[in-house]
Amino acid sequence: MFVIVVFILTGLFLKLIKKIVNRKLQDEDKDKFKAVYSFIKYFVYVIVLVIALESSGVNVSVLLAGSAALLVGIGLGLQTLFQDIMSGIFILIDKSLHVNDIIEIEGKVGKVEEIRLRTTRAVTIDDKVLVIPNHKFLTNSLFNWTQNGTQTTEAVEVGVAYGSDVELVKSILIDVAKSHPKVLKIKEPRVLFTDFADSALQFKLLFVINNSYEHLTIKSDLRFAIDKKFRENNVTIPFPQRDIHLIK
Repeated sequence: MFVIVVFILTGLFLKLIKKIVNRKLQDEDKDKFKAVYSFIKYFVYVIVLVIALESSGVNVSVLLAGSAALLVGIGLGLQTLFQDIMSGIFILIDKSLHVNDIIEIEGKVGKVEEIRLRTTRAVTIDDKVLVIPNHKFLTNSLFNWTQNGTQTTEAVEVGVAYGSDVELVKSILIDVAKSHPKVLKIKEPRVLFTDFADSALQFKLLFVINNSYEHLTIKSDLRFAIDKKFRENNVTIPFPQRDIHLIK
């Protein structure tokens, strides 16, 4: 009976704390606190249970010693789960990740839809759901494309034949970028002459967009437009080739 009463009082106390904290948090932080609160709640219940049993005359240390092998096995089995939960708490506290962030991890890109205590749910560009165990954010390199803001600089690379008018190429690339409705006008598109390659003069078109989640579609649009403009202006995109000289 004593244990039940203690559990009821603990539950009421936790609900009171949750209500007080929620009043002082912003909407975004409320979702994060909800995930952390779930972990804290179960942890507190375990501690309270141990204390209540000890107070009721139950020798908890004897029980724990008798089931040491079982607890070790359970601990090993829950090791990854515990890592996920702790990683989730770190993510929620240090705000390294937010809902709607565009992230890249292990070569996969997605928009964060939900951050839970154990996993983070993201949707890839091809509308596939990506469920990421939170410990991967601590053990793998994470690229957050939008942590510094939603605007990102993207690039399209293209090669043209030797002998092409490089100023014309530069003008075409800039005009194509300016004509795309999703390329921002706040920063002028730039063209870099990057290399004298084996079979082509290499250029890189740099431009700014406001939604990096659409970068593949925007780059595709630009490549279609570049190809069309190059054909209209007789600018050739070469294919790799080698000259072989036979010596007799």
